Amino acid sequence: MAAVGVGDQAPDFTREAHTGRMVTLSDYRNQQAVVLFFYPKDGTPVCTAQACSFRDSHEAFAEAGAAVIGVSADSLENHRRFAAERRLPYLLLSDADGSLRSLFGVPKTMGVFPGRVTYVIDREGIVRHVTNVQLSAARHIAESIEVLRQLVHD
Repeated sequence: MAAVGVGDQAPDFTREAHTGRMVTLSDYRNQQAVVLFFYPKDGTPVCTAQACSFRDSHEAFAEAGAAVIGVSADSLENHRRFAAERRLPYLLLSDADGSLRSLFGVPKTMGVFPGRVTYVIDREGIVRHVTNVQLSAARHIAESIEVLRQLVHD
């Protein structure tokens, strides 16, 4: 499947979050924007830095009217542990079978490693920005907040 890009309707899905809540992307439509970030693995240095940066910027995302949702192949049990250890205030979804990565067309880095891609999805479900940078976790947060702030003022 081709990668989901700017201007595309974000594909809908339903998944269980680490909290036990069922998350359906289309439920956010007409309610709030969504920052959906795919990352390789709980607990690794860059992924932990990225998760904590999203945590530390959580208020800015909330002020911009966005929910943050993280996705990796880790199990819900691993996500629960990771979220508790790092005090993550947002939802984490398990993509153990890779179907969400496939649905969004998230590429692998060097053909091997799960990609690190962040999608900013507006209230209408349209992708407004994509950040695809493997080693600069901070860029995902900065670009997402900037785009969200522009959407609020448009």
